[in-house]
Amino acid sequence: MPSSRKARATGRAGAVAVLTALVGALLPAVAAHAEDRTVRGGRLDWGIKSSFQSYVTGPIAQGSSTLRGGAATVGGSQFRFHSAKGSYDPDTGAFGAAFLGGVRFTGHKKGGGYELDLTISRPTVKVSGGSGTLYADMVSKAKGSGTVTSTPQVPLASLDVSGIDMKGGGGPIALNNLPARLTSQGAKAFAGYYTAGTALDPVSLSADLVAPSAAARPDTERGRDEGGGSGKDRDKDGKDKKSAARGRVAGRIEDAAVDWGVRRTFREYVTGSVARGKWTLSAGAQDGGALFRFPRGKGTYDRKKQTLGADFAGAVRFTGAHGLDLTLSKVSVQVKDGKGTLAADVDSKGDRGAALRNAPLVTFAAGDLRPEDGLVALTEVPAKLTADGAKAFGGMYEAGSAMDPLSLAVALDADAELPALPDLGSSAKPAPKPSEPARPRTGNAATSDSSSPAVPLGIGAGVAVLLAAAVALGVVRKKRATADTSASTPGDS
Repeated sequence: MPSSRKARATGRAGAVAVLTALVGALLPAVAAHAEDRTVRGGRLDWGIKSSFQSYVTGPIAQGSSTLRGGAATVGGSQFRFHSAKGSYDPDTGAFGAAFLGGVRFTGHKKGGGYELDLTISRPTVKVSGGSGTLYADMVSKAKGSGTVTSTPQVPLASLDVSGIDMKGGGGPIALNNLPARLTSQGAKAFAGYYTAGTALDPVSLSADLVAPSAAARPDTERGRDEGGGSGKDRDKDGKDKKSAARGRVAGRIEDAAVDWGVRRTFREYVTGSVARGKWTLSAGAQDGGALFRFPRGKGTYDRKKQTLGADFAGAVRFTGAHGLDLTLSKVSVQVKDGKGTLAADVDSKGDRGAALRNAPLVTFAAGDLRPEDGLVALTEVPAKLTADGAKAFGGMYEAGSAMDPLSLAVALDADAELPALPDLGSSAKPAPKPSEPARPRTGNAATSDSSSPAVPLGIGAGVAVLLAAAVALGVVRKKRATADTSASTPGDS
């Protein structure tokens, strides 16, 4: 008997030692996940209010919506805002992220203006203590009086985040289809079109998380040297030696990029229910959501003559049903006498296709090309389709039609930095459609459309191991207790 008790004690001590070791090994990982995270990169998709959109573009208001600051459209009625920045606390679940871009609604044209004129931009989502709020910069014209009010970061909508465990997320944070209702402040900023408590379109967002230490490091230290230079090609200040040498050549362009979305309605047609198509980027072109960036511009600039000429890398190909196959490549920009022209090679294989070389597609007003801090920049200038551009699109649009605005950035020295491309985050692409109806909102902060119980990402695995160890210990103890009872029961010996 003494030896039996000693064996049982030894077994229990061994199990406790294993469990203690597991706890000790996992605690540092849990502590690491408790560190606050910086939000950098991501998108917010929101239709604001679908019925309002229909009213604006309908037969009564006869208006439209225009995108600003790199905002894009998603699906039939959603706007996509980009480049999330903010913070997240895994311990408390507090989350805050501001997104860039805006949309302006205009309607009821009267004279040279509009009676309906509403702009919503820079939406910001904050979640804390089980409640959520969407803020936005608002510029609105009141019905009747026509008084224009501009208010930054109005608490526009309350967000229903009930049932969502915001704690312990490791990233990216994804919140889908959050029910939204207009606040009293939002009703005032909405120019009185709706009353407080009115249901708005649901809000979905995705945001990437990085540790504060990683967020503080320069991009070159994180290996994101987009220029392709290695560490040995940089001096002690982190500048590219070759670029610095080129910067001494008068009139020479160091780097340049042109951003152009072609035309919003054309992109919506390509991905819509009719064409059911897509676009494909190649040769270095980049997708910014509402625009395509053609990078690595090379050419010359003459400040005195106010002339500029640059050729850019990248190509975009649009394909879809009904013979849609259109490719734009070898993009170039020429500016002279205050007028700019964007040209490209066009290859179209449709029924009304055309093959054009260096065809001027759109023209735009360039104004004064005065550099500032070594950078010549034009931001979202209106662009109009040329006659050759009309041919390139097979007569889909007439010459003179408004196309998407164009942005141009030209670096004249090695220190000048080009504007950043909209950052849609790692989870910007929509998830595949589920076979069953989607859940109204997410079950936790670490994933979207999850039907499993809320388990904090990054901690769940450790907790599972601990639970397994505890269960194993309980089973061992139960078996040993049963054996002890049986041994002391009369008649079993």
